[in-house]
Amino acid sequence: MSHPSFELHLPAPQTSPYVFSSPHSGREYLPTFLSQTRLDAHMIRSSEDAFIDQLFDCAPKMGAPLLLARAPRAYIDLNRGPDELDPAVIEGAERPAHNPRISSGLGVIPRVVSGGRAIYTGKISRAEAEGRLRDCWHPWHDRLRGLINDTHSQFGEAILIDCHSMPHEAIELQANKGMPAPQIVLGDRFGAAASRAVVDRVAAAFETAGLRVSRNMPFAGAYITQAYGRPSRQVHAVQIEIDRRLYMDEARIEPHADFPGFRNLINGVIAEIIGTNSASGMPLDTDSPLAAE
Repeated sequence: MSHPSFELHLPAPQTSPYVFSSPHSGREYLPTFLSQTRLDAHMIRSSEDAFIDQLFDCAPKMGAPLLLARAPRAYIDLNRGPDELDPAVIEGAERPAHNPRISSGLGVIPRVVSGGRAIYTGKISRAEAEGRLRDCWHPWHDRLRGLINDTHSQFGEAILIDCHSMPHEAIELQANKGMPAPQIVLGDRFGAAASRAVVDRVAAAFETAGLRVSRNMPFAGAYITQAYGRPSRQVHAVQIEIDRRLYMDEARIEPHADFPGFRNLINGVIAEIIGTNSASGMPLDTDSPLAAE
C-alpha cells in the first residue's frame, strides 16, 4: 500500500502483535525542497536513517506490518510532535516553552541536519509548514495509530518496534571510559513506554546475535514512543537505534561490503523477537506463504 507520505507493507495474514515502523528512512527529496536548502544533495541526507527500511523489510514475511516513511527527516520529522514548531525556521511560529529539541534545531520541521549544519538560508512560511504536517505528518500517524489499534483489537496487545540508526560518533562519545560503546540502544522512556518483559525480549534477541545492547542511554525514545507506548493498556513501544558503522559507510552514505551479512543477522533478530505470538503463546508458522503489499 502506497501513499505520498508512506509505504505500508502488510503481511498476509498478520500473525503477530508486533508492528514495525521506520520514520526516518525516507529519501524522496522533492526538487522544490532541494531548491530551498543551502546543502547539496549528499549533505542533506546526513540525518537520514539510511537503509533501515532494508534491514527490517523481512518483518511482513514474519507476520508483522512495516510502515515506512517516504518524506525525508530533513523535510519533516515524524518522530516529533506537530506542535514542535521552531520560530527560527518557520515564519509566525510562536516561541514555545523550553524544548531542547527545538532549541537544537530538531523540531518537527528541522532547522539543521547532523553536525548542526543549517538546512535553509532563511525561513519557510507558516503555510508551508502546515502543508507538510497536513500532507506528511498526519497521514503517517493516522496510519500508525490505525495499525496499533487494529493489532490490539486482534491480539489483545500491540508492540510497536520503532526502527532507527545512530551515528557512530554519538555513541562513541557517550561510552564510559574503558567500556566499549553499545551497538544497539533500546529506548522505552525508562519504562514508561513498554513493559520490562517486552524490552527484555527485544534485548535478548540482539544479545543472542552477539550485539552489545544498552537501554535508554543515550537515547530513551522520542515522540513516537512517548505518544504510543501505554503498557498499562497492553500497548508497548520500543525504539531501536542501530550503530550505522555496523552496516554502512557513514561518510559516503552507502552500504558497506558486510551489509548483506548484517541484514541476515537482523532478520534473525526479528525472527527471534516475533517468532512467538506473545498474546497466544503459539509459535508462528514461518513457512506459511506471506506477501508484502
